[in-house]
Amino acid sequence: MSKALNLVIVGVGGQGTLLASRVLGSIAGQLGLDVKLSEVHGMSQRGGSVTTCVRMGETVHSPLVEQGGADFILAFEELEALRALPYLKKGGSVIVNTQQILPLPVIIGAEKYPEGILTRLRGECETIALDALPLATKAGNARAVNTVLLGRLAKSLPHEKALWHRALEETLPPRFLEANLKAFEAGYAL
Repeated sequence: MSKALNLVIVGVGGQGTLLASRVLGSIAGQLGLDVKLSEVHGMSQRGGSVTTCVRMGETVHSPLVEQGGADFILAFEELEALRALPYLKKGGSVIVNTQQILPLPVIIGAEKYPEGILTRLRGECETIALDALPLATKAGNARAVNTVLLGRLAKSLPHEKALWHRALEETLPPRFLEANLKAFEAGYAL
């Protein structure tokens, strides 16, 4: 890999964005690449936005992905995908879970959840939309939505599937490994 691979992972607190970034960091380590991770929490314990940047390459100087610099946006929720769109480079891809988690202003009726987010995304870039929750549930752990999305991301990258399996083994507690491997495979099969 001669140039850096830049990813922006977005979601809502509790969805596993940070775990996903650690799995990607493990992949970079296995490949002998330099990797930088940056985590930005916005009231993440209260369902607020969480953004993680992952950069890997031969030499990476900054952990932050600049606007227009992300090869991929991995979005765990639709509105977060739309919010992160300025970070995507021309020709980049968004992989988005079709789940909608209502932010507090929508819950209390002060604002409305935007309509047609997937249509807007598709009009701007290559958009791979999937409903990851049923796949994670079928794999044995509804919280493995992040691993379903990682499986779909893995299909779009040139790294061998065995690297991803090792990264999951290194990152997850053993009691969650089997369900997460199944969830990864479900995402990869899409």
